[in-house]
Amino acid sequence: MDNLNAFGSPEPEGFDNDEDAGIEAPPEIGTDERRMHVRAYNYWASLLRDRAYPSIEDLDPESIEDFGPNSVLLDFTAGVGNPTIAWLGNALREECEVPSDIGSVSDVPSRSLLSRLTDHYMQIIANQAPVGFEAEFVNDRGANMLYRGILMPFSSDDDTIDFIYGVINWKEAVDPATEQALQDEVRGAVSPIRPSASAPIWADGPSGQPSDDANDRQSDSDPVEEVSAEFAAIDAKPEPESLADYLVVARASADEAKAANRRSRIALYQALGCAHDFALGTDADPEAYSELLDDAGIVAQLRAPMTPIAKLVFGADYDKTRLTEYSAALSHAKREGVEAGSLADYLQAYDGGLKAVVAAERAARRPKSKADPLEEICAELREARIQDFATLDTEDNCAEEFTLLMARCMPNGRYAVIGAVPHDKTLTERAIRKFADR
Repeated sequence: MDNLNAFGSPEPEGFDNDEDAGIEAPPEIGTDERRMHVRAYNYWASLLRDRAYPSIEDLDPESIEDFGPNSVLLDFTAGVGNPTIAWLGNALREECEVPSDIGSVSDVPSRSLLSRLTDHYMQIIANQAPVGFEAEFVNDRGANMLYRGILMPFSSDDDTIDFIYGVINWKEAVDPATEQALQDEVRGAVSPIRPSASAPIWADGPSGQPSDDANDRQSDSDPVEEVSAEFAAIDAKPEPESLADYLVVARASADEAKAANRRSRIALYQALGCAHDFALGTDADPEAYSELLDDAGIVAQLRAPMTPIAKLVFGADYDKTRLTEYSAALSHAKREGVEAGSLADYLQAYDGGLKAVVAAERAARRPKSKADPLEEICAELREARIQDFATLDTEDNCAEEFTLLMARCMPNGRYAVIGAVPHDKTLTERAIRKFADR
């Protein structure tokens, strides 16, 4: 789900990421002229001229070399239900692979960059102001796309918003597997490297050993091993021993995910993995868990047992929608028996990521619908005694198993069949139920 902000609004807390996209919230839209959506907004503002909205007559997307190819113009003059596409830039058209004769919003492919613009036009009408947005999603080619854009209102009468102009910029993100491989390579590149035997050791460096003998530059110990030990001591993280320790680790991971500079879901998945480890620890030490809840002023919930855990890890004042999603993911992990330390990899490998896991958990919770008795009634009607047959003088074939006949009730008590009622599923099913209740 994309988050849309009125231009210049403060950055909301939490994550959002549209398709999986959703999990990180867009940052505040600033005034950096290097960004296309900022230049588009400044262009829109230059057309206001003390009016409520810029005039559509002043807009000519085809003549805008800067962002015209990345734009779309929606026309609402025929109604807001399905606006027509009055202009579509070549760059956006080619990226979305849409035909040249695309006519309206209903023709826009559902998992395309163009849909990121057209799915939100009603919010512009409601806000009556430009709205900027930034998120990521997986397109119909399976590529993870990062995009940033803006939707801006235009009017033909300076009173009604009957046109919306959208501009979007995008780039394809590195897939998670490649990103992880790059991280591993970086970590390997900065790890301590054992120098050759001829490599000099600085006397005043961390490996140097003071000596009165100018020819004696090294002690009996291996200075490289000492350096490696120092690095190991710095990098080492103590293993959690108590439930409170697990909560500290989970909170630290959650804070890292919130503050991550790169808009990657990996940090969030790792935070949820730590939260899952903490959740497993609560089962082993319920008394300590109860004390942690009391200290935080959080009440345990029988119907949503993972919500307090999500609040403890991410904060009770965290975005409620995100807390609900995260608690659903933790419930799914427990229901599926995901082992400690493996939830992050589980989410990464799950088809559709976190969003799909949340959807699966909600579907599992949803009570099974009661069986519709209609099929049972139809089965009984198939066994009912046939009183008579009638062949109607009509060209229509009997396409449906059950149909309605129009008949006149004659004075002698007989029914004079006039013809068949054109099939209407709702009307026929209602008649079947009514017939069964007679």
